[in-house]
Order: sequence, then structure tokens, then C-alpha cells
Amino acid sequence: MSADDVDGPHQGQPLVTGGTALEDAEAAIVLTHGRGATAQGMVQMATEVGREGVAFLAPQAARKTWYPNSFLEPVERNEPGRTSGLRAISDAISEADDAGIPTERIMLMGFSQGACLASEFVARNPRRYGGLAALSGGLIGADVDPDDYLDAAGDLEGTPVFLGCSDVDPHIPEERVHETADVLESMNADVTKRLYEGMGHGVNEDELEFVAGMVADLVDN
Repeated sequence: MSADDVDGPHQGQPLVTGGTALEDAEAAIVLTHGRGATAQGMVQMATEVGREGVAFLAPQAARKTWYPNSFLEPVERNEPGRTSGLRAISDAISEADDAGIPTERIMLMGFSQGACLASEFVARNPRRYGGLAALSGGLIGADVDPDDYLDAAGDLEGTPVFLGCSDVDPHIPEERVHETADVLESMNADVTKRLYEGMGHGVNEDELEFVAGMVADLVDN
């Protein structure tokens, strides 16, 4: 992807690990944190959904922020952070691949800003992944034009996707969750979308339970 050529603000930042050691793992989760949060916090969340045999890889954003403005702003207003963040995901996936874990056993999981970034990565780099869990997030940009994504070569080949969000999230409009689901479904993802009435901006037990099932499928199949 084009992001591989960019040396941006998030390159050279720590990659926090957890779960099963990468050299012993049969699957991996790449974890992307929200604005003002940390990679270590995402690793802690992953312990609630993880299984034996699954490694956790969590890139850290510079200054704890992947991009400066709302994900609903025009894309150029969030550069170079957005592109650098996409590269951080790509680099984490490559680290797992280099350890012998195939991409179809690598799941992406993000919250808030991290969910937006993970969604964008999967849509911009279509292939079979172990899964995508986007918790309170969606595709990035002022508008979502499906043609922008469908021009990419390949498709998601049945990748399981979970989109969980409040119906009144102050940062993530409900409509963007629907638009994200539509784009990913059009790229042959197997999408589950759940909107929670009045939840606010957070993660609930139902979401964690569903994601835990996705993680179990990584090692049970």
C-alpha cells in the first residue's frame, strides 16, 4: 500500500505486545487505541477476549493521537497522521506474518480513533483477514464514497466484521456506521452490526462477548 512508503509521526513508536508470545502463537490481534489512550490499554482490553495461542500486537500513536481532527473531516486535514497510522497497522501485520502467522489468522481490533483506522485499513487493503472488530468507529472522511474503496483490487473474501456502536455516540454518527457496513459488505465481508440504545462512547459486555467468539474462531478453525 502507499502508506508503506511514508515515514510519518507514528513510525518508530513502540509496538506493545501481550498474550501468547509471537513465536509460539497461531493467530494474532493487531490492536489500535483511541485518542488520548495507549497501546497498553488495548492490550489489557484484549485479555478480556483473548485465547491461548493468540498474540497481541498494539502500535502506539505518537502523542497518543493517530490524527488531529475528527474522522469526519476531509481526509487531507488528518494527514500525515492517518497515513502514518495505516502504516503502523501494516507494519504490525508484517511482524506477525514474519513470525509465520498468515494474514487470514490476523484480526484487527480498534476502539474510537483506532476503530476508524482499522476500518479504513481493511477497506483500503482488501484480502482475507482473521477479522475486524471496530468498536465505536467507521470509515474516515467527510463523505464515504463506495467507489473509492471498490476500486481497490481484490475483496475481503468473507472476512468476519463486527461493528459495535451507540446509536447516540457523540463522536460517531449512526449513519457512518451504516455506511461503513454497506461498503464492507459490498467488498464481500461478513458483517455483523449492532447499535446500542443510549450507550454513549464506550465498550459493553455484549461487544466483548461477540469479539471473544471471533477470536475463538481464529484458533478453533
